Amino acid sequence: MARCGPELVAPEGVEAQTCVLTRDGEAWARVYYRNATGEELRSVLTLMGPGGRTVELYCEPAAHDEPGICETPRLPSSGAPRSATAVAEFMGAGPVDEAPLLLRAGSERASAAKN
Repeated sequence: MARCGPELVAPEGVEAQTCVLTRDGEAWARVYYRNATGEELRSVLTLMGPGGRTVELYCEPAAHDEPGICETPRLPSSGAPRSATAVAEFMGAGPVDEAPLLLRAGSERASAAKN
């Protein structure tokens, strides 16, 4: 089963859709993206499960306009199918604490954010 948020596009040219997938007692997060910014970006994909369990995966979307996928490892899912959520954040270049947030896309609620 897949639960996906809306496809979002940032003015800078990055677009993404984040999903939580479940099958056979496992859950994982996947983000489909396209980076048309012309720059290397950093991305963090976070899967939040029941009981406060969280998995983060750092992705590096290449600077080309080709579709890409980033996916977390699969975790045992003991909760209800809708108990896990995922968020993908895409940041621009620069030091981690200063990099601008270009896009935030979620599996349940999603919002575009720009600093």
